[in-house]
Amino acid sequence: SSGRYFRRCFAVSDAAALIDPRGQRERKVLRLAQRPTLENLSSGTLLFYDNTKMDVGHYGTLFKCLHAGLQRQGVVKRRDHRETIRGKTAADINALARQFHAMNLAGAVIGLADMGVCPAMVALCIAMEELGIPTVCLTAGPGSRLAVAHAHYRAGALCLLPFDIYQASDEATIERLAAGCVPRLLEMLSCNGAQLEVLSKIDYDVDTCVDLAIGQPSVDAENIEAAYAHFERLHIGDGLPFVPPTRARVETMRTYCPFDPDEIILQDIGPSGAPLTVRDALVAAVMAGCRVEYMPLVLTALRAVARPQYGLLQGVTTSFGGGHFMLVSGPLAQEVGMHGGQGCLGPGFRANATIGRSVNLALLNVCRAAPGHADLSCLSSPAKYSYCMAEEAGLSPWPLMHEERVDSGATVVMTLIAEAPHAVLDLGSTSAPNLLETIIDCCTTLGSNNAYVPGCLVVLLNPDHARLLYAGGYDKNRLRYEVHARAGISYRLLDKRGLVGITQTAGADGMQKITRSPADVEIVVGGGHGGHSAVILPWALNSDPVYEAVRLPGGGYAKTLEQFRWR
Repeated sequence: SSGRYFRRCFAVSDAAALIDPRGQRERKVLRLAQRPTLENLSSGTLLFYDNTKMDVGHYGTLFKCLHAGLQRQGVVKRRDHRETIRGKTAADINALARQFHAMNLAGAVIGLADMGVCPAMVALCIAMEELGIPTVCLTAGPGSRLAVAHAHYRAGALCLLPFDIYQASDEATIERLAAGCVPRLLEMLSCNGAQLEVLSKIDYDVDTCVDLAIGQPSVDAENIEAAYAHFERLHIGDGLPFVPPTRARVETMRTYCPFDPDEIILQDIGPSGAPLTVRDALVAAVMAGCRVEYMPLVLTALRAVARPQYGLLQGVTTSFGGGHFMLVSGPLAQEVGMHGGQGCLGPGFRANATIGRSVNLALLNVCRAAPGHADLSCLSSPAKYSYCMAEEAGLSPWPLMHEERVDSGATVVMTLIAEAPHAVLDLGSTSAPNLLETIIDCCTTLGSNNAYVPGCLVVLLNPDHARLLYAGGYDKNRLRYEVHARAGISYRLLDKRGLVGITQTAGADGMQKITRSPADVEIVVGGGHGGHSAVILPWALNSDPVYEAVRLPGGGYAKTLEQFRWR
């Protein structure tokens, strides 16, 4: 592959120049594998790889009809392989491609890239083409556009065959569409030269220029409206007004950031796959309106979401409508002015709002998970703007999160891909067991991910509810045990609902548990007095919470902000 690096600025190189928030990345141009002649394709073996999506509705009809149509054209030899691609790393995907390469194939049809598996399927298609296997990737809505976005940034050209179907499409519709696509599929597997260029052309209308600065006008960074309109045209940002990220502002934001600006925090995530660096985090913090002293917490949150167990590879563009919940516990949360009391998950608190927003802006801008273009989220949620709070000392009768999970002297950022808060209303309970019944009843629904995939959840108790439970003899461990043991949903109700391709395991009582162990239950006290608490329910698809300590460049726990000041 080859390519050129994008420029970093939109204007002249001075302190007032706007920095491109999309970071520095390379546009790759994939050389597609040489296609065999129709005669050689007919005498060879064609792989049909099912990533288990053919179990969805009548999707299996696709392979059946395509294979039958190819047989009529003389392509008879077929090899089937069925294996999930969920949760696979880049190394796993490359290993799978090598496994297919060892089969001495004439070509491959892989499917289905329909939703959150699209990034992995495009990566597999690219890996197979690089190994010399002519490959066609079948896509379906809503994932077709996401597959196009990934192919745009990571390959420049790829054979994608879209189908306008969804989970409830009837068999006759799928048969008709599949039959009509056989000639195109055959061309994609056997044509070369100009014809293959046309068949593999990627039609995507975001970041279409190799050098994004070419042809762009110089923008006055002090003209807020002009900068806003300019970034909006380029699909940069979250839709809200922002502080223009000039060189001068980004340099000022480094005051409490003694880390190398070129340090890579995460990479190979999202459609672009671009490396997200410390400098990109600084740019996002400026845009979000952060104070300079917030940077250690912004960087820690980004380091947390970059951990493999967090599942950002799929989570950054999932159809799930939640956001990146961030809970900060420890002395630095109070030092920077984060809020955990009355209204802590709402507006009015700059540290909460801008720290959470900066993390989301960094992911949107650099990974290019552009809403409406390369983000599958069906409805999305206000939680995708900012979803951030602190745990305040003095509100909880129990040890705080950082004391339990890491160290009493540390400040810890917990991150979790999760729904917006689900209300727990109980103004009437006067006993701990009664209140606990209400909480447990709110811990899942038939429409929540954790009804089908056990995972971590957060029980966010207001101070009055926490006091009632504490007076009733409950500590955190007892609460965790009770929630784990009792919160679940009838296995009978899960049949033919919710997530497909997920195997449920009913207990002896016929209930599917929503957590894997008591450790999956995080207990937090926050908010104001009254009868309103909340549970925060997880995405949980190959995704776990991350507890990341705020650390100095040498690796030690930070005790005060002044330890980060370097200028």
